[in-house]
Amino acid sequence: MERNHLRTFLEIPYEELEELNLEAKRERIERVDPGNIEEKRRKYLTDEKRIKAVTICFSDLEGRFHMLDYDKKFLLHSAKNLTFDGSSIRGFAEISESDLKLSIDWPAFYWLPADIFGPGKIVVFGEVSEQDGAPYAADFRSKLHRYTDEMYRADGTVMHVAPEIEGFLFKGLDAERTYHETGEFEYISTGGYYHSLPQDPLRQFIDRAAEAQRAMGFLNEKDHPEVAPSQFEMNFGFSEAMVAADQIQLYKLICRQVASGFGLTACFLPKPVAGVNGNGMHCNMSLNRKGKNLFYDPDGESKLSEFGWKFVDRVLNSAVDFCLVMNPSVNAYRRLDPNFEAPNQIKASAVNRASMVRIPLGNERTSRIEFRSVSPDANPYLLLYSLLRAGQEGPLPDPADAEGKRARTRFLPDNIYDAIRLFKSSRLAAEVLGEVCHGKYVELKQMSADRCPKELGTRVKRGEVMFHHEVTNQHLWNMF
Repeated sequence: MERNHLRTFLEIPYEELEELNLEAKRERIERVDPGNIEEKRRKYLTDEKRIKAVTICFSDLEGRFHMLDYDKKFLLHSAKNLTFDGSSIRGFAEISESDLKLSIDWPAFYWLPADIFGPGKIVVFGEVSEQDGAPYAADFRSKLHRYTDEMYRADGTVMHVAPEIEGFLFKGLDAERTYHETGEFEYISTGGYYHSLPQDPLRQFIDRAAEAQRAMGFLNEKDHPEVAPSQFEMNFGFSEAMVAADQIQLYKLICRQVASGFGLTACFLPKPVAGVNGNGMHCNMSLNRKGKNLFYDPDGESKLSEFGWKFVDRVLNSAVDFCLVMNPSVNAYRRLDPNFEAPNQIKASAVNRASMVRIPLGNERTSRIEFRSVSPDANPYLLLYSLLRAGQEGPLPDPADAEGKRARTRFLPDNIYDAIRLFKSSRLAAEVLGEVCHGKYVELKQMSADRCPKELGTRVKRGEVMFHHEVTNQHLWNMF
């Protein structure tokens, strides 16, 4: 018997959703007192009877997105004492110290489109802590949060980020998880760059996902099919680092959820199909201090300031140290192929798209640095934290080097084994991540690499899909 009429769970029209989410975003960016926001959110949850559950999200060391649903009444009563089993999260606690705590980042609060995520739910981001309440070392969302807050308190400096995240849309549900059986991905469209009829499956997916992102306050800019068959990209406006990193995680979640509703799979493997362009996550970054763009100088080389060029030089100088952070999977090193516009050259250029850093043409508002050598499976919190630390604190090239590392063409590692070796031996990477997390990250990446063929060849191998950290085939993982 149909009893849906007995349920009155929350369903908010898209226009109202956008207003609510943009107001929450404004409060975050303006740094409204988190205590006041918590009080406001608690009152809202108490008064809004149509909400049944609150989903708390967090990311592990590799950037895998985790979600826990809490009954609303329980959450309001026990928000200061939320625990979970950290030993079930790769890269988190050992069995002997399994209990970890979740604290709620009340400003990072999102109202959801009910037709995509179900009615009566709210999403809020959480941060992981030890049993005694101390920040958990492997939670890089918390580290990025604290670091950017310290920057702002010191002199008003904020980091702005605008990501460009590419993905593929493939036929069938769970195409990644069944790849070990099929050995192939099937395109739904072969139109290519910008070529997609208004009602073909790829365009319908893009339109649907873009609507959801707009409703969640992403401030959309443009969306389109990409160069490769069945490939897409949906761009949204720049925002502060914490907001941008959260939106990267939500972007991939929305795409996967919308694709599933169409009976399809949204895939963010860096190179799921050999012979065509792969997926990138170009990150446009700038630093702003009290309304002034620190990267802009109308008289500077490529209109980039001396501060901006030093930031670039430090990142280039430490490129091999953090290549494993920017490209964290076996499959990512297929993308760094010069035959497919691969940004594998350790250099900066205003025009050369094979350079890992591009200096786009900009003005006082838009001047920025574009990091092109980033794959979409990177942990966004660890990525932005590492780039921010390296760009400000990393060593500059040796001035005795007359040619300079900026001018000389060097190349990023072309396989994960070299990337692991360089990352493992890097003092800077160990300092930025902390020795414990540095060691855990190496261990996780070595484990994934060892499950895959060392010689990748010209065909995408089953192992690099099966043991990709974003593919949640628990049965296969547990076989090893």
